[in-house]
Order: sequence, then structure tokens, then C-alpha cells
Amino acid sequence: MARKRKSNKRPPQADAKFGSEMVASMINYMMRNGKKTAAARIVYGAIEEIGRKVEGEDALEVVSKAVNNMKPRVEVKSRRVGGSTYQVPVEIKPNRQLALALRWLSTYASGRRGVGMPKAVALEILDAYNNQGNIIKKRDDTHKMAQANKAFAHYAW
Repeated sequence: MARKRKSNKRPPQADAKFGSEMVASMINYMMRNGKKTAAARIVYGAIEEIGRKVEGEDALEVVSKAVNNMKPRVEVKSRRVGGSTYQVPVEIKPNRQLALALRWLSTYASGRRGVGMPKAVALEILDAYNNQGNIIKKRDDTHKMAQANKAFAHYAW
């Protein structure tokens, strides 16, 4: 049993420009080597790009809908039972859903070549908003894997 007290999870502080915790989390996931101002410039540039591309809708609403589309609902975890390893489908907690979605966004946006990072992030967000693109494919693959291993759901504990 742990002797130390349980650490408290601090929510991210809202970002300065929009006052949104989700945008602050996005900035933190885009950050590389501690360069937060560069990450903020990327995210704010992407939101401005989205505002130019999507007419008639608020850019922050488009981003939040896209992030909700990116979030996986279930994933598989390895469980070792009696010498065999099973891929057991488990539901994901909301904070992990957001973490996976933003991690995938960062990975796939940086994987786009020939485009500046703000534009790449904007394109990935717009693809996710329209339920297409690399992130949605990754989410669907995760869901398919969980669906295929549904028979092992009784090993979840």
C-alpha cells in the first residue's frame, strides 16, 4: 500500500485567447521540446485557418465537434490469462479519449509533408469534422479491433 498521499489531477488552465480548456490541452499536446509559444502559434493559426475555410460557423465549435469525432470509445488492452495473451476490449475514460484524440492529431498533422504545421493541423481538424481522414481511420480501426475481440470481454476486470 502506498504511503504517500494521492496526487491531485489538475485540470489544464484555459488558454489566454479563447478561454477554452480544450484549446489549452491541444496546445500542450502540440508542444515539442518545451516550446509552448510555438505550439500556441500553431494551434491559433490552425483555428484562424479553420475560420477562413468554414463559413457561417464558429471555428471553436468546428474544432470541438472534430475532436468529439476523433475520440475513440473503446480500445483493446492485453490481458495474460493462463499462459495466453488476450486482447480484451475496454471502454475508455473521457480524459484518455481526449488524450488519444489530441495525440493522434499531433502525430498525423506532423506527418503531413509539404504543408506548414498550422495548415496541416487545420486540414486534419477539417477532415475529422467531416468524418474522414487519417484520425477517423485510426479511430475506426481501434473500434474494429475491439469489436473483433468482443468474445474476450469477460476477461476485463
